[in-house]
Amino acid sequence: MAATQMAKQMIDFQKSILNNSYNALTVIQNQTETMINSYAEQLPWMTDEVKTQLTQNFEQARKAGEEFKKAIDDGYARFEAMLD
Repeated sequence: MAATQMAKQMIDFQKSILNNSYNALTVIQNQTETMINSYAEQLPWMTDEVKTQLTQNFEQARKAGEEFKKAIDDGYARFEAMLD
């Protein structure tokens, strides 16, 4: 019983670390996107096609991050269910 409780506490700690790290990376990604878009708007030689590609790349990166986080959260949920 004590081992199960300790495992649950360890999982909660790891989930907390994951959530904090993911949130920090999301903030950094958003700030980077804002900075690059602002910089791109000031460049006269950057075409609309390139700007569109940049936007698509940012969207793909955001989607990949969300899918990664969902997969990790699902794994933690399965592990917690196994412990119950």
